[in-house]
Amino acid sequence: MDVKRSRSPRAPLDADDDKKRAAGWRGGLRPHVVLVGFLVTLPILVFVFGGRWGSFASSSSSSSTTTASVPNVGGRHVVAGGVATTRRTEAPKNDTAPTTSLSQDKLLGGLLSAAFEESSCQSRYKSSLYRKQSPFAVSPYLVQKLRKYEAYHRKCGPGTKRYRKAIEQLKVGRNVDDAECKYVVWFPCNGLGNRMLTIASTFLYALLSDRVLLMQVAPEQEGLFCEPFPGSSWVLPGDFPHDNPQNLHIGAPESYANMLKNNVIRNDDPGSVPASSLPPYVYLHVEQFRLKLSDNVFCDEDQLMLGKFNWMILKSDSYFAPALFLTPMYEKELAKMFPQKEAVFHHLGRYLFHPTNRVWGIIRRYYEAYLARVDEKIGFQIRIFREKPIKFENMYDQLMRCVREQQLLPELSTAEPANTTADAGKVKAVLIASLYSGYYEKIRGMYYESPTKTGEIVAVYQPSHEEEQQYTSNEHNQKALAEIYLLSYCDKIAMSAWSTFGYVAYSFAGVKPWILLRPDWDKERSEVACVRSTSVEPCLHSPPILGCRAKKEVDVAAVKPYVRRCEDVGFGLKLFDN
Repeated sequence: MDVKRSRSPRAPLDADDDKKRAAGWRGGLRPHVVLVGFLVTLPILVFVFGGRWGSFASSSSSSSTTTASVPNVGGRHVVAGGVATTRRTEAPKNDTAPTTSLSQDKLLGGLLSAAFEESSCQSRYKSSLYRKQSPFAVSPYLVQKLRKYEAYHRKCGPGTKRYRKAIEQLKVGRNVDDAECKYVVWFPCNGLGNRMLTIASTFLYALLSDRVLLMQVAPEQEGLFCEPFPGSSWVLPGDFPHDNPQNLHIGAPESYANMLKNNVIRNDDPGSVPASSLPPYVYLHVEQFRLKLSDNVFCDEDQLMLGKFNWMILKSDSYFAPALFLTPMYEKELAKMFPQKEAVFHHLGRYLFHPTNRVWGIIRRYYEAYLARVDEKIGFQIRIFREKPIKFENMYDQLMRCVREQQLLPELSTAEPANTTADAGKVKAVLIASLYSGYYEKIRGMYYESPTKTGEIVAVYQPSHEEEQQYTSNEHNQKALAEIYLLSYCDKIAMSAWSTFGYVAYSFAGVKPWILLRPDWDKERSEVACVRSTSVEPCLHSPPILGCRAKKEVDVAAVKPYVRRCEDVGFGLKLFDN
């Protein structure tokens, strides 16, 4: 998937052009006459062509079809098929901004702090310029909450006296009363999409519970993200005494659920329990187990008890932010932070995750080379899961049914178009994110061999095809992050069900995707090709068992107006707005 810079394609020169160039100024026109004529016609040309960067070269008078050829991508030739027109993509004139007219609010309505040096992390203030303006306003209360948290992180983060004091107390096994700083330490689990969703969930939890978020950065995650908090770091220092991931599992004695089970702690009267009587830290194992979150910690009595611990270690594979909305003591605060419920990850993700300059360079160069000057971008993200493998032919057929039913791409024609439609000559770019190359090959072949009924050109791109996911490869994760961002720049997205990779991309974009549904477990083919998501929020695959003091499970989707079952995971939950 390495992005290889290739020469921009040039418009072909016809024979008449060569003859004129060879003849110099012969033919009766002197240079100053030509210059005057050019200056007279220049305003007309600007009016007609609108100052677009990409230019179109006229085809020859022959009735045969020409094909728009686009540069090699990762060593693979990409072809756009359609009308008899060749689109010339010139090299970008600078690397500071996209070439399309997009939102210019680099602070995202106050979401981002202006306290950073731009050159240290170019994507922080530039990546949003490659997307359409967000459909969701940022709450002034959320902005206030973020600035307050940043000050708290600077006061208590790594390298401060308060942090050193807290670490010393942890090492000697003390959990003190009235601690000035409290911490939640995030540990990685599963692939990049899962990690980004759980980091955002953990940060939301830190905001609600007044904790400093620290993150253990595994080797495969190094160099992916810039620091999100000005004047401090979210990276867990190497002297942390409990940094062995092997000790973090569902049976760990330090887990909150096991502490309750073994009567190490009680939650029936949290207010009467002094913090100094508790163990030095608590472990939250918020992973899915038998399709439920294993530690049921989303009740008020549990949260009050957890608030007594100065140090919390958390590992999760799930987007558990929706579960926080189901915790009664957090409801009012969350309502002020997120008046629009389905914008939670959209805002937090764009606040937290900024690719480093190395990764941003890959993203920007690819976008400028292949996506910047097209009329519409459509993203297809295909993921095949081992627990429910789908044959390539069935998955491709399902994707094409979705494309036809939702009219995501122009129909093919058996004859050349007359080029009289309003869309003739427009270019649609299809960006395919998949571990496999077959979808790219088939779709590219369709639009290479046949014109479209509308006269539109369809250009097909696939940055990489790694064949299998490599959780522990840093290079693989850099490529994955680049493709998440490129996918998030698309105007329309169709994605595989259950895919956290796709969840992150469409949530960044603020676009409701078409979800390619999984077949039933006893079938190889899905009867319904795709459905439109009701929300731009990711899905919580494994919701907790709620009922709290009632000690019985409650169907929260039936009682909470802002929670709904996921389209792709029938027992999952997602936030949405009416």
